[in-house]
Amino acid sequence: MNWNVLAALAVVSVGGVAVAVQAPVNSALSRAIGNNLFAATISFGVGFVLLLALSTARGAVPTLGDLRAAPWWAWLGGVLGALYVWSAIYSVPKLGVVTMIATLILGQLVGAIVLDAIGAFGLPVKEIGWQRILAIVMVAGGVILSRL
Repeated sequence: MNWNVLAALAVVSVGGVAVAVQAPVNSALSRAIGNNLFAATISFGVGFVLLLALSTARGAVPTLGDLRAAPWWAWLGGVLGALYVWSAIYSVPKLGVVTMIATLILGQLVGAIVLDAIGAFGLPVKEIGWQRILAIVMVAGGVILSRL
């Protein structure tokens, strides 16, 4: 395995830990302020300020032409991220972190297999093989086991 792959695996692993920590932290904020939707808004606001500062400091500010060149669906990332953050805030107190994350991964795999199969968003088409189906079944089993 080359260093680029190892670095990517390390980065996404840290991101995975961040997702696991983010859900109960945002849930605690929701309990403190009594509003899960506003807790999600605060989470995005803080993230926005941090990312704006970092991208501006690096000089990575896109031009208006760059922004216009993006396809319409490229702007949906924030909407999808907001749905995730709100769903995590809502579900963590009811399911616990492990079941929420396992179910999140199950949903990601189901969505990913469909996106791969149709070559969504300009990605290469990847066939749905038995290995991918088995991966989904195994994660579904993990969701069930996490509730026992």
